[in-house]
Amino acid sequence: MRGNPFDDIEEMLDRVSRQVEEGMTAGGLQVPGSVPVDVADADDEYVVTADLPGYETDDIDLTLSDGTLRLEANRADETEHADGRYLRRERTKTSASRRIRLPDPVDEESVAAGFENGVLTVRLPKVSSGEDSRRIDIE
Repeated sequence: MRGNPFDDIEEMLDRVSRQVEEGMTAGGLQVPGSVPVDVADADDEYVVTADLPGYETDDIDLTLSDGTLRLEANRADETEHADGRYLRRERTKTSASRRIRLPDPVDEESVAAGFENGVLTVRLPKVSSGEDSRRIDIE
């Protein structure tokens, strides 16, 4: 005699939930075509580091709008090989993108980015909360 079929379903859902949690704690679930990134909170700024091997600076488009950093990279394929015809061709046009929502406002005028050895680093200074505040006298 079989047990309750709902027990099997509950066990399966628990297993899937554990796999998702393990993926999240291991650095997140990688989506094909997305750029792997690290986002660090360095007290006075956010530092976003993204791996973009094989791309050049001109291939990368970086924008910041409404607290969201948007990164898009497109690399065009070469139409011909300089030394003859291809026997195998696996490296074709590729593109990758990522959107990172920042938890706090940043100073958009002071954002700086650098690209070296296939690694993009974006520094986003936080807006100081003390600058816009003023003391209120109580009468």
